[in-house]
Amino acid sequence: MTAELVRGQNHTLPQTRLEIRISAGAPVVAGATLGDEHGTVHGVERIAHPGSPQLPGLEVSRQAAAEHRLAVDLDALPEGVHRVTVLLALPLEAGGPARFGAVAAPFVAVTGLEGAEIATFTLTGLDSESAVAALELYRRHGAWKVRAVGQGYAGGLAAMLADQGVDRAAELAGSIQEAVARGLARSVSPPPPRTPEGDRVRHPARPAPAQGGGQPPAGQPPAGQSPVGQSPVGQSPAGQPPAGQPPVGQPPVGPPAARQPEPPAAVPSGPIDYAHPRRQSAAPPPPPPAAPPAGPGQPAQPVAGDATGWSMDERLYNQIWGMFEDLARATAAYRSAVDFAESRMDQELERTLSDPRSRIGGAGDLAREQARAKRDELTGRAREALDRDLAQLTAESAVVEPALPAPYAGWDNPVWHAYRVPMEIPMALRIGDLHLPESAALRIPLLVRLPLERGIWIDSGRTASGAAALTDGDQLHRLAMESAVLHAARLLAVYPAGEFSVHVIDPAGSASAALAPLVRSGVLAGPPASGAGGVSSVLAQLTRRVDLVQMAIRAGAADSLPPDLDPAEQLLIVNDFPHGFDDRAVNQLRYLADEGPSVGVHLLMVADREDASAFGPVLDPLWRSLLRITPVADDHLADPWVGHAWTYEPLTTPPGSRVLELVLDRVAAARRGGPR
Repeated sequence: MTAELVRGQNHTLPQTRLEIRISAGAPVVAGATLGDEHGTVHGVERIAHPGSPQLPGLEVSRQAAAEHRLAVDLDALPEGVHRVTVLLALPLEAGGPARFGAVAAPFVAVTGLEGAEIATFTLTGLDSESAVAALELYRRHGAWKVRAVGQGYAGGLAAMLADQGVDRAAELAGSIQEAVARGLARSVSPPPPRTPEGDRVRHPARPAPAQGGGQPPAGQPPAGQSPVGQSPVGQSPAGQPPAGQPPVGQPPVGPPAARQPEPPAAVPSGPIDYAHPRRQSAAPPPPPPAAPPAGPGQPAQPVAGDATGWSMDERLYNQIWGMFEDLARATAAYRSAVDFAESRMDQELERTLSDPRSRIGGAGDLAREQARAKRDELTGRAREALDRDLAQLTAESAVVEPALPAPYAGWDNPVWHAYRVPMEIPMALRIGDLHLPESAALRIPLLVRLPLERGIWIDSGRTASGAAALTDGDQLHRLAMESAVLHAARLLAVYPAGEFSVHVIDPAGSASAALAPLVRSGVLAGPPASGAGGVSSVLAQLTRRVDLVQMAIRAGAADSLPPDLDPAEQLLIVNDFPHGFDDRAVNQLRYLADEGPSVGVHLLMVADREDASAFGPVLDPLWRSLLRITPVADDHLADPWVGHAWTYEPLTTPPGSRVLELVLDRVAAARRGGPR
């Protein structure tokens, strides 16, 4: 039976391998400290936080999120540790809540590896506090217990760490928040929340195969923090989080006390079930029924649009998000099972070989063989479960990809050859594909919500990734500009005629070849700006637009804008930054990055961060505010659930294809009033 704790109450822990699950009403930083019998923390090496997420017996998330899973092995903690304190803090992000009183009460659950809740605690009564010691696991007379603490700190993370005896607490708190800011910049963000009826139902934790020693934490976050999410930074593929769990960064649905523990999921066996029982089919209108079975005893075939939504586009959007989540969680369960198998083998060998008598003769060899056999068996069974999930997702992807509308489709999809200028903007736009090492052939579309909520930075630096380091610098920059042109073309194509304008700053004129399709088709708002004068002119024009629209909105006079102001969404492509930019231009660019998206002005930058190193940390907020992608494959994006490092693959047109010219010509014709 689950113990529902109140502040100050304790409960005996029946096991030492645990998972601590946290649900909050907004993205929070989760960490833990290891203290002695008095609760004193002796040094930063005994604090687990996003910048240093792993300690012996303890692993926390690498990114801020509304949900966390912390893994704890009390038997593996360093000697002298008598207390593990779980800490929560609000990240210092612009626009985020500054106190826990402004968000829903955080909910913390201590569970076993199989997912059954041992004790829960809802942190009520918080107000001005921005950091809180949620609960502590402590050792008393050789037994471990959990105590609900709920001690908040209006002074934030620094005050909380100082209260535990940490030296230079303010400096450490600053470094933790910096690590969180970096994580938020690379995390995929989920889409905006929908009604509870449209949420996906909660995934039961998938237990890893166990034999004589429990199971690893299902979905334990090896790199959890958002990219992601930050998708992988920025917006993300579509979909909804499980019911009972809030969308990341949004309040949970219903009181935490009403959330029930997740029952262990049975390991799938037999034919693949394509019915997707974990997908809800309530209002909004349910998805279409699955196709009838191919024959007696055969599973139903997957269906494109097998998700809730008011339109087929929304259903496909949510289905893609569901596939993204399913792959993230299935891979997390597999990795957790492999880690558990390796850890168990090491522990068995250590116990066996700690006796000097077992190291001599055949006893030691036999112990090694038995331990490795158990490891291989557990790993093999985990791989079988993963392969079943991958087979289901691969079959679903094979049906979904051909059914995608143009905004969600790759350039090789035939839907682009029948392209017509739309009458309204879509929910999202595809800007690339994501995949994981365990399933490199299974690609999940990376979708960003429209209108864009943050700018995009295409990193042309050779130090950005291993693949970039092997690419010639000039070639890498050319690929980056070609990628920028493709993204701009897709944005132009998915907006109605005249509702999206593109400006280009090319100070040295080095991108003329890559920009040729946009220039030739006549879809640009004006010729690419070059030189310091051109840079200043375009930035002044767009800065004026942001200022005027903001003033009109604040004054409630949106209909009184000057007649020369273009009401369309604006995209500024910046090549070769910071060449041609003085201090004033840099400040204007930062202003556009911060204030532009809310009034329809967006950035698409092609830049190597090292080229701008002369500006120092003044540009750090700019880089963090942009969604970073690369012109070559790179594994820098993180999902918002467990923080996997997803490999991003940029979209390209098929060799020899004229689809880009076809699309741009039709966009230009529609702007001139010709056929769409």
